[in-house]
Amino acid sequence: MNKAELINHLSDKCGLTKKQAEDVVEAFVEVVTSTLKSGGEVNIAGFGAFMAKTRAARMGVNPQAPTEKIQIPAVIVPKFKAGKGLKDALKAPKMTASAPVEPPAPAPAPTPAPTVPPTSPSPTM
Repeated sequence: MNKAELINHLSDKCGLTKKQAEDVVEAFVEVVTSTLKSGGEVNIAGFGAFMAKTRAARMGVNPQAPTEKIQIPAVIVPKFKAGKGLKDALKAPKMTASAPVEPPAPAPAPTPAPTVPPTSPSPTM
C-alpha cells in the first residue's frame, strides 16, 4: 500500500475527506520524524515503536576495487519494533476473500439401533 492508497483507506474508514486524511498522514509523518530527530521515541500501544538507532562505524570493501578496504562511518537510522498486538494479528490464520474458511461440520449423531416391536404369537392352523 502506498501513501495515496493509505489516504483513500483512511478517508473511507474514518469518514474524512481525502484532504483531511492527507493532512492526518502528513502530520503523523512530521511528528514521528521530528521526534526521532530530537532523539525521542514514538510508542503506539499494541502497534509498535519508532526509534532512532546509531549504526556503528565499520570496515567495508569497495565494490569497484574489491581489494581496497574503506571505512564506513557511523550513521543514525530509523527502526521500528512491532508491538504484541501487531505480531498477534499477523500470526492469526489468514482468511482469503474468495474462499472463507468454514468451521468443520459436526459429526452426525449415531443412529439408534432399530427396535423390533414385540410380536404376538401367530395363530396356527
